[in-house]
Amino acid sequence: MHRQIAGRLTGRVTKWIVLAISLVAVGACAPYFEKLADVQDNDSTSWLPGDAESTRAFELLADFGDPEAITTAVVYEKVSGFDEGDLADLEQQATEIAAIEGVIGEVVPPRLSDDQQAAVIEVTVSYGGDTFLEMPKAADQIRDIAADGPQDDVYVAGFGGLVADQAEVFSGSDVNLLLITLGIVVLILLITYRSPIMWILPIFSAMVALSVSNAVVYFLAKEAGLTVNGQSAFILTVLVVGAGTDYALLLVARYREELRKHDDRHEAMAVALHRAAPAIIASAATVALGLLCLTLAEMNSTAGLGPVLAVGVAVTLLVMTTTLPALLVVFGRWIFWPKRPAVGSHEPTTTGLWAKVGSTIAPRPRLVWVGTAGLLLVACLGLFTLDNRGLSAEESFVGSDEVESLVGDQVALDHGLADNSNPLLIVAQADQAEAVTVAVEGVEGVTGVAPAGEAGGRALLAASIDGDPYAQAAFDIVKDVRSTVDDVPGEEVLVGGNSAVGLDIAEASARDNLVVTPVVLLVVLLVLMLLLRSLAAPLLLIGTVVLSFGAALGLSSLIFTQLLGYDATDAAFPLFAFVFLVALGIDYNIFLMTRVREESAQHGTRRGSLIALSATGGVITSAGLVLAATFAALGTLPLVFALQLGIAVALGVLLDTMIVRSILVTALNLDLGAKIWWPSKLDPDDRPLGPDDLDGDGVAAGAVDDERPHEDPVPV
Repeated sequence: MHRQIAGRLTGRVTKWIVLAISLVAVGACAPYFEKLADVQDNDSTSWLPGDAESTRAFELLADFGDPEAITTAVVYEKVSGFDEGDLADLEQQATEIAAIEGVIGEVVPPRLSDDQQAAVIEVTVSYGGDTFLEMPKAADQIRDIAADGPQDDVYVAGFGGLVADQAEVFSGSDVNLLLITLGIVVLILLITYRSPIMWILPIFSAMVALSVSNAVVYFLAKEAGLTVNGQSAFILTVLVVGAGTDYALLLVARYREELRKHDDRHEAMAVALHRAAPAIIASAATVALGLLCLTLAEMNSTAGLGPVLAVGVAVTLLVMTTTLPALLVVFGRWIFWPKRPAVGSHEPTTTGLWAKVGSTIAPRPRLVWVGTAGLLLVACLGLFTLDNRGLSAEESFVGSDEVESLVGDQVALDHGLADNSNPLLIVAQADQAEAVTVAVEGVEGVTGVAPAGEAGGRALLAASIDGDPYAQAAFDIVKDVRSTVDDVPGEEVLVGGNSAVGLDIAEASARDNLVVTPVVLLVVLLVLMLLLRSLAAPLLLIGTVVLSFGAALGLSSLIFTQLLGYDATDAAFPLFAFVFLVALGIDYNIFLMTRVREESAQHGTRRGSLIALSATGGVITSAGLVLAATFAALGTLPLVFALQLGIAVALGVLLDTMIVRSILVTALNLDLGAKIWWPSKLDPDDRPLGPDDLDGDGVAAGAVDDERPHEDPVPV
């Protein structure tokens, strides 16, 4: 039945229908690549669950004014000092800034530092729900007005400046990241296929998948309220291109095998798709289900990321099992030029590098897997250096000394000017305001408390604090303030503002790390049990992937702290790294073990393991390189979170493909034999391999000449 479906998908007529549908789809969906930015919600409070204290405080701010308003500090510096004439010029600039579209309320006149070398003008900006995306435009207009001022330097700083710098990072980053990712993938495909044209088909198919994925996510965000932000958008790009190319490599490798056995390319593709599809579908299902486990997270941004990426994986699976096969049979064997796979020609994987690796492991498999596991455990020791307390504003950017808002904040701080653009926003009943003010003023780290409005029987207080509002010290101040106001008689007092948001994000992320991780493991285990119809093998594979994850995270942490100088990671980093590495890392074990099961039915588990390793080794290695390289491309973004995630996933994928899958899993298969299929009895001949089971080159006998009869013709 499955073979008949595969045959019809790649038939002489249906291939053109599939191709036509794909072209229409990519044409209709391509415009949504740019439109996806229109439905992104990058406001920090939208990432949090509704019951977080900072979220509840934010909801009440609408009673006191525009809750989307952002206060921005314009920081001026003049080494020789500002005189009265200079201050008059700055006051004139304040008047001009007040006339900028989007500026609301009064522009605070310049505050001069005690040494008279720095001054700050505070301005409030709001573009409604588009404030995040429009802040760079407002920052540019402020710079234009300040360009001819008396200062030596001017910086758009404070919270508004930080938002402008963050928005600049995401502006155009999707296109740049896509181009970099495609360039890397094309290079690897050129090396893998050794063909100047073959790479075009997987890349085209990946672009079809990305276009359709973006369109589906756009409509889900617009019509169904799916949370999409800049973070999920750029990860979607990397995942679709990387996973799509992985699936393409697996299918093309199997197709090339079958072209050596079948004269009719349609029949060869039908058999190849029938044989490769279970592994590809199981891989995609594992990744998609693992990602959907993120919906259990309290963090709205994390919960929204799961469906966004699951949509991308599902669409990619559909495209790579329809569009790509149709393209391959349309173009025929010549697409592999200059090395076209002729019928009856030698299959190079059967005596290649990975066949020799397998024969090297075969004599002493237990020694190999024990030694390999021991080395991975040593790498796990690096986990003791991992600190996921969260990243301060300064720690969030790569090259933070060149980020304008951070430099401006430091200039103001150096000259003793407190940043009033990022206060704690405290909502209390009006009759509590005086008691709350007195209580909060007594908290260490609070530099002042001022009334900021009164509405509906409630009072809004703004409490300025020392230092970076996103640093751990600020979070500690928030905890102290919340603890203090809890003792004020009356109704609940809510403490919000950006520092409070940062604290709530860190706490929600810590909870998500503990809750989502075991659910992902359970889901992956169940998928493997259904696929392999075994209990022992899935448990072993889960164990190897967890060990690989620990080693990857341990080594990554050492790279962050010892080589790159980053002492901390984002609070959500461990969960993101875990989901990607477990869901994606299990892919390669699925590719290998489905082939082991297929070969074991005829050759026995131990010989089947060697044959499977030799047949899949090259393609899995190439797939791992592609996925590692695409995630490493995240490092081109000037965000520490993206850099760290890219390094961890790339390193983990390489460990999975080069060591865990090829050495550790193969050695376990060779040592345990048919026991891995327990409680099934797939291989009753459970004897260890001897010299007679290997040919003269040390390759498993039966690997060079496939003993299976050619498949029966498939309706095409």
